Amino acid sequence: MTQPTSRRGFLTSSVGLTAGAALASQLHSVAYAAPGEPEWIDLFNGETLDGWHKNPDKIGHGTGGHWQVEEGSITGEQDPPGSGNGGVLLTDETFGDFELLIDIKPDWGVCSGLFLRGNDQGQCFQMMVDYHDAGNIGHLYGEGTTGFNTRTFDINGELNDEGQLVGMTTVLTKTADEVGLYHTCAPDEWVTAWKVGDWNRIRVRMEGKYPIITTWINGLRVNKFDGGSAATGNYDREAIFKMIGVAGSIGVQVHGGGGWPVGAKCRWKNVKIRNL
Repeated sequence: MTQPTSRRGFLTSSVGLTAGAALASQLHSVAYAAPGEPEWIDLFNGETLDGWHKNPDKIGHGTGGHWQVEEGSITGEQDPPGSGNGGVLLTDETFGDFELLIDIKPDWGVCSGLFLRGNDQGQCFQMMVDYHDAGNIGHLYGEGTTGFNTRTFDINGELNDEGQLVGMTTVLTKTADEVGLYHTCAPDEWVTAWKVGDWNRIRVRMEGKYPIITTWINGLRVNKFDGGSAATGNYDREAIFKMIGVAGSIGVQVHGGGGWPVGAKCRWKNVKIRNL
């Protein structure tokens, strides 16, 4: 199989909210499910990285990256900073059909990702956390597999005179049909939902052998992908199934290469999952 183009390479080459907010607030504080529903499991205790491991062998992004717990959150950066050496932090436990909650706070300029059914070789369904110009957060990428991509717009940052990020804009809009999605949010909805310089609540639901994957940001449904029938470019359901199967780790990524700003970090906390 031809090696897939890296996500950074792809980026270089491609030039009812109120109800949702209430749902996001409710999910933010939930510790256990309602009666009759599966219980939520804490994947991160806020103090140590017990239950997590780095990719044990070198992968395309590097030997693992640098991960630590700071102020109750998992932080990831290149190891050493600015070296281009990244990697993935993965749960020891694996999951197949699940609903996941996680809060994220990336520094502007980082290229990260949320691994779904990930493995130690760096292969997964990935929710992109590409927080830089020509980036995207919330759509899907075939990390380490076939390089499929469901983005329907790119995000760009608005900086003030001091170079600080103060807002977001979007470009290169596509329809859901053009990228093989059942649903995508509109670019202006994403800009309204995303909180610059603050924590953002991510929710992911994943079900099935060829999974249906739905993502939300702060209650806004961003992406719904049907892995059984999607006509997304480069998507090959059988090839991906052979690579990652029906279960895998939850993971967070530090992208390798020269695009990661020196000293920048991506932060993750309040990580909860329930099996479906």
